[in-house]
Amino acid sequence: MTQNHSYQTHLVWTGNRGTGTETYKAYDRDYNILITGKPSLPGSSDPAFRGDKSRHNPEDMLLGAISSCHMLWYLHLCSVNKITVLEYEDRATATMSMNSDGSGQFTSALLRPEVTISKNSDPAVAEKLHHSASEMCFIARSVNFPIKHEPIIRR
Repeated sequence: MTQNHSYQTHLVWTGNRGTGTETYKAYDRDYNILITGKPSLPGSSDPAFRGDKSRHNPEDMLLGAISSCHMLWYLHLCSVNKITVLEYEDRATATMSMNSDGSGQFTSALLRPEVTISKNSDPAVAEKLHHSASEMCFIARSVNFPIKHEPIIRR
């Protein structure tokens, strides 16, 4: 008999220095992963990618890794495609199934990025870049279960 477990994270990008993603060097890669009932997990991209190093349950962190990897690629792609991101949040969910022998595996993930862009940015391009970010994300490319996206773009 299989048993499903669900996980949720809430990712908030905190790296806007005042000009959003106007240029590749204009923003920090900092974010917080919020998991209900647990301490906030401060994160950033790897120091090799202009980030800050720094810290919980592997399942929560896997979903957080998928969500944050997608966001970091998305911010990069926006910065080089003239899309200025001002705010970014993702309330991602994932499902893991347990097997009768105690093993288990993730069976799906859903990213729900809510992105606010500047008035002079093209919402159609901003939405399309989610597909490109998914193709580039190291974590998404490494997992063996589907990751779906339901982005919301706001100006």
